[in-house]
Amino acid sequence: MGARCPPATRRSVGRVSSARAVALRALERIDQGAYANLVLPALLDRSGLDARDRHFATELVYGATRMRRACDFLVDRYVLRGPDPSVRAALRLGAYQLAWLRTPPHAAVSETVAVAPRRARGMVNAVLRKVAAEVGETGAGGVAWPDDATRLSYPDWVVARLTADHGAVEAVAAMEVMNAAPVVTERPDGYVQDLASQWVAGHVGCRPGEIVADLCAAPGGKATAMAEAGAYVVAGDVQPGRATLVAGNADRLGVTPIGVLVADGRRPPMRPGSLDRVLVDAPCSGLGVLRRRPDARWRTAEAGVERLAVLQRELLDAALTLLRPGGSLAYSVCTLTRTETLEVARGLAEDHPELQPLAPPGPPWRPWGPGGLLLPQAAGTDGMALFSWRRPARTM
Repeated sequence: MGARCPPATRRSVGRVSSARAVALRALERIDQGAYANLVLPALLDRSGLDARDRHFATELVYGATRMRRACDFLVDRYVLRGPDPSVRAALRLGAYQLAWLRTPPHAAVSETVAVAPRRARGMVNAVLRKVAAEVGETGAGGVAWPDDATRLSYPDWVVARLTADHGAVEAVAAMEVMNAAPVVTERPDGYVQDLASQWVAGHVGCRPGEIVADLCAAPGGKATAMAEAGAYVVAGDVQPGRATLVAGNADRLGVTPIGVLVADGRRPPMRPGSLDRVLVDAPCSGLGVLRRRPDARWRTAEAGVERLAVLQRELLDAALTLLRPGGSLAYSVCTLTRTETLEVARGLAEDHPELQPLAPPGPPWRPWGPGGLLLPQAAGTDGMALFSWRRPARTM
């Protein structure tokens, strides 16, 4: 696969001529703070690459970003002093091809050197040849890694947190699954959405004629699924651009019983006690969706977990005020930490003992306190946690 791409002989400002040149440009931008899912499509649109090379560039960018720590381990033993960001990106690009794609060394090394900064091509060539000799035909599997965090290419705190919350065996299995590219799944209406998210929307249990709120709705997958079940859905997001994304997806799918608004879910502009169901698909650390967000593992800070748990609880408290008697509340997050899942759910139940927990989803979900947990390895999906409660009906 690697030998097909022609070498780039210069680095231009606009159009770039090979998959590796595009990938290198994207890796540089990501290191500067750009989001992979935003910067790469823009570069590909300007590249003129065919479908095969576009796919190859995507694999290079997402793979080298996921395996950044492991790539650095492979090259750093052969580097005398720390390379600048552009050279570092080229070294990661080459190491990923050699150790994980198992690209033939002559192609991986020579083609990567061709797109590397001219001033450092000799060094990049020498280092990648040493990496090629080390990984040989076995690739990453034959490397003597110092620990699981380096081998799996995660921050130490993520490995420690998932291990503490789920045990080493389950944590490692989850991280291994999230190092693979996600499977693309489509709903019958053509909307691309992971099965875990589809199951969450289905579990809310919307019925025709009900009035439902999705307080953190962007990009709109769950909101449009609930609307297609016949409910009138009020889909809100605090960011105008993300609310526009929800509206665009609803229009594209032809979903009419849906209203989109810009609002802070902690202060929803809806009449208290007026809704049949509320879904809080809350902002979270995202540690269950790292396979589709390759740069998120490097952006998320451990301190943010506790801060997000506070926000999640505030959203749930606000959602409760919107429910009519007998209405139901669903809480989902695409993360795996106990702090943002089990502890948030238990705290809500302790402060609102009147809430009646509803049955959690069945397999492949596993019991997780009063709700369910879906580990990525259970069904090859995103990792999710889901809890739901019913507000008691009024008694005469």
